[in-house]
Amino acid sequence: MKPTLQLKLSQHLTLTPQLQQSIKLLQLSTLELNQEIERFLLENPMLEREDGDGSDFAPAAVGNDAQPATETPRETSTETTQEAEPRNENESADFDEGMDWSGTGSGASSKSDDDEDSDFQEFQAAGTSLRDYLDQQVALSPLSDRDRLLVRFIIEALDSDGYLHQELEDLLELLPPELDYDLDDLAIALRHVQQLEPAGIGARTPQECLGLQLRAMPAGSCRDLALVIVEQHLELLAERNFAKLKRLTGCDDDALRDAQALVCRLDPHPGSQHSNEETRYVLPDVVVRKIRNRWTVSLNAEAMPRLRINQLYASLLQQNRGQGGGLTGQLQEARWLIKNVQQRFD
Repeated sequence: MKPTLQLKLSQHLTLTPQLQQSIKLLQLSTLELNQEIERFLLENPMLEREDGDGSDFAPAAVGNDAQPATETPRETSTETTQEAEPRNENESADFDEGMDWSGTGSGASSKSDDDEDSDFQEFQAAGTSLRDYLDQQVALSPLSDRDRLLVRFIIEALDSDGYLHQELEDLLELLPPELDYDLDDLAIALRHVQQLEPAGIGARTPQECLGLQLRAMPAGSCRDLALVIVEQHLELLAERNFAKLKRLTGCDDDALRDAQALVCRLDPHPGSQHSNEETRYVLPDVVVRKIRNRWTVSLNAEAMPRLRINQLYASLLQQNRGQGGGLTGQLQEARWLIKNVQQRFD
């Protein structure tokens, strides 16, 4: 063939390593981003967190040419309050005051609130579990060894909220036959468990749990009405059918409002308040706010990892230019990562 010259136009898209990393970080969730950053922190000594222990190493100790470590102040987030929505006029305001249906209530006990708070603080300081806390009470109770053994057996069957989900018949089958226990013995032991603190422990249902807490309170008209509502008309209270509640219980508006407020202060999960597990909070990727009847979505700045260059290694590398080897490349990679993380949250 005869050689010829040809002119051809073409386009090529070349992604630099920095751009490839930036695109990859944009696709990661907050959890995946933190996992990726942890990998970089383990592999790259030139990179560290701003809140890490790198500040313990003073670069000034290396020499006069070392640059002092600078730390960017952590940004403080400002809270934007959402404008209050207009109240539903059809909903009765008489039964809304003092209500709190959250999962953590004040609980019910025949003791005063101050004494209960003091006992709870001592319990937390001891670092014992709910079962250990109940066992301590059983050890001080005037029970026989046979009854105490059965009470502790039921305590071991409670879940973290203090509920007993197994039937007594099933628990009886787990006991050795030579102990010669029957269902009546288990029922008596369960009543002993239900008399322990916090009130509501050993219940089989949320309704029974609330009833146990009310029965632990001193008798009174408000407490008695609340007990009737919980044990007989709890569904009507949940449906906010106050007219039918007043007709069935024969009470007036004030009495029903006080009884409702008392029920709302009860804790349907009495065992959870005695858990010594550390609370784990979820950090959202985005923050959604309603401002002037408009919804706005913004990235959560608090979710951005705070990274910086390790000033000690950077100073050593600066003093020994040309001898850093792979550290020079790792320094450049660390700078790329810091810049790409910042761009992800811009």
